[in-house]
Amino acid sequence: MSRDDRTKRPTARSDLIDSKQGIHVVDAGAGTVKTSTVTRRYAEIVDQDDVEPEDVLLVTFTNNAATEMKDRIVAHCDYGMRELSDAPIQTFHSLCHDILMKHGFKAPTLLGIDDRITGSTRVLENENVEKAQFREFIRRFSDDHPEYDDFFRAVEEPAELLGLINQFAAKGVFPTADSWYRNGEWHLNGDFDAFREIFDELNHPRNDGNKQSKLRSKLGGYGNDKCYLPDAPEEDEIRGGWGEKQVPATVARLAFDEQREGLKNFVHDVYHEYLQFALSRNYLNFSFLQLFAFVLLCDDHRLRDDVAFEYVMIDEFQDSSEIQFKLALLLADTNNVCVVGDWKQSIYSFQYAAVETITEFESRLDRFVDELNEDHERVSWATRPIIDIELVENYRSTQAILDFSEHSLVTPVSSKDNVDEGAVRDRLVSLSSNAAHENSQIEAIQHEDEHEAVLTKIQEVVGNDAYQVEEDDELRLPEYSDIAVLTRTRDFGRELLSVAEEYGLPMAYEGGIELFRSDPAKLLLAWLRILESDAERGWVVVLEEAGYTLDEVKHILDTEAYPANMQTFKSELGTLETVGGVAQRVFSQYDYDGAYADVLLTTIQSVHSATTLTRGDLIRFIERGIEDGSTHEVHASAGMNSVTVQTIHAAKGLEHPIVVLANMNSHHPAGTVTRSRSPIQSGYASGRSTPTTTGIPTFTTTGGVTSSGSACRVDTMRNDACSTSR
Repeated sequence: MSRDDRTKRPTARSDLIDSKQGIHVVDAGAGTVKTSTVTRRYAEIVDQDDVEPEDVLLVTFTNNAATEMKDRIVAHCDYGMRELSDAPIQTFHSLCHDILMKHGFKAPTLLGIDDRITGSTRVLENENVEKAQFREFIRRFSDDHPEYDDFFRAVEEPAELLGLINQFAAKGVFPTADSWYRNGEWHLNGDFDAFREIFDELNHPRNDGNKQSKLRSKLGGYGNDKCYLPDAPEEDEIRGGWGEKQVPATVARLAFDEQREGLKNFVHDVYHEYLQFALSRNYLNFSFLQLFAFVLLCDDHRLRDDVAFEYVMIDEFQDSSEIQFKLALLLADTNNVCVVGDWKQSIYSFQYAAVETITEFESRLDRFVDELNEDHERVSWATRPIIDIELVENYRSTQAILDFSEHSLVTPVSSKDNVDEGAVRDRLVSLSSNAAHENSQIEAIQHEDEHEAVLTKIQEVVGNDAYQVEEDDELRLPEYSDIAVLTRTRDFGRELLSVAEEYGLPMAYEGGIELFRSDPAKLLLAWLRILESDAERGWVVVLEEAGYTLDEVKHILDTEAYPANMQTFKSELGTLETVGGVAQRVFSQYDYDGAYADVLLTTIQSVHSATTLTRGDLIRFIERGIEDGSTHEVHASAGMNSVTVQTIHAAKGLEHPIVVLANMNSHHPAGTVTRSRSPIQSGYASGRSTPTTTGIPTFTTTGGVTSSGSACRVDTMRNDACSTSR
């Protein structure tokens, strides 16, 4: 059945709220009051005489979203918050945790692991803590498996293997003691037809056959100043002879059939033994929660029937993974399945989300049901018909913003970007604004000093009647709190916050920050270095912090005549038994009592208690945090009337009257960042009426503004948005 043959019910929210039976795929663009619609539908379902809250699974993307859903549902149904407190309105991770805590103690044995999940098994949420654990594991593994030394020589950063494991888990690829669970090895071997299709696309000559293919061009350096195995193919065999425009077709099979049994064995053993290691340390990560829950539901047919739901609804489905799609199928007792999402706002691929779950819903549904039913009927309900519902009324942004946002999806990101405008527009569901006022300002700014340009624009906007914002169907002058600055990187947000503090402009950062690059972290690291080895690297930091000049610092280091008060403080720190105690004392000494210090202390205590790290290991952990720019959630407030600074990812799902898209430069940082339309689209979607951008690849905005070398794009705004470029 083609998508055109599927039943479509466009426009009306009531269609979704009232339609309770069958499979629904809902295209809910930004600002279409999706959350309200979903909660109203839930309330309608549980108000039926034969349905209780425990019969309906509502999956959300975050715990905060789950709480908000419950609050809204209470307003629309006969149940109170107390009655809904235990209702299955939760994230996939939370749901899997509940299943394992109630039924899954023996789940590891299904993968050949002689260990148990216990009631005290922790969920390791901090990725940096887990990386520290994984590094400890990988050191042991490499010592125990000298047969894999050749593979380890090719691994620059062991933590990359952890990313590979989590990616496999998100795709439903799990190891057993001596093989792979179900058909998992198929994913490792690959699909030659799919590979050949991509190969042929990249190998097609360009410019009507006058220019060599991208693939052949990429192989231009083959054989030059590299170390190859003795039996490596010659250059002509790989690239073709002089003047050829394509790589020989035989190379596709040559590459696909490359012997990789040793590599598969290596990955399998790292994967399986890390599962054992995690259980031995009494923790699971988010990926492993889903892994063990899936295996349990697959193998225990009675349990699957017991925990299944009559209704399953999934919000933000574009940000779900393959394993989450399959879990939803296993948990659905009927075909009353409703998925809600917007492919244009899929921005979590780095967290293993697969936008194809919604863009290719029909084909994936068929494939996943076939896989699950391969050896036993686990999904017994009909997979047709599929009802498509399109929410097209936007209650957030003006029509100008919506049209501009749609235009951004077909605008090339760079001069090398090819956009199939027709294909994109065929997939688009155009939105219609329901805004009471059409008062948009869409602007682009180019300036060599982007931080000051952003702050100048903010000052121009505040109190300016040209940028009025809507409140209670009336227009008023904008305040600082109406403005959000969305950035690509946390570094830029932190830098902007620092410049704003210099000028006294009220600004607050919300979301993940590079915690170990903060001043409290650097001072703590300095004192840990002093305690560990009396290191000069530590003394330099604390002496400079105390106000000593460079000459004075050098003299003190040369003579080792450290100030008496610092020597006393060092001795005091040395008597403390825990690293948490050391951190608390350091922060107290320097009057660090804000959000940064609180989160830093919690992180340090958790990594020290969750691992067997020595103080020296902890020092290296902090050093890696500085090098990697590892992020932690910190909310630093600057008062009620202050500008909000967030990354575009953190702002997803939020809305602001005025949005400034900053740090959208074409070549800064120099061409190393892969730009995607989805984050920009998500940025525009947050805004109501006025977007301004600074530093995006050149194109002309709706307002006729053109930036040479850098320009702008908007997507998450209600009233105003602005950005700048270097």
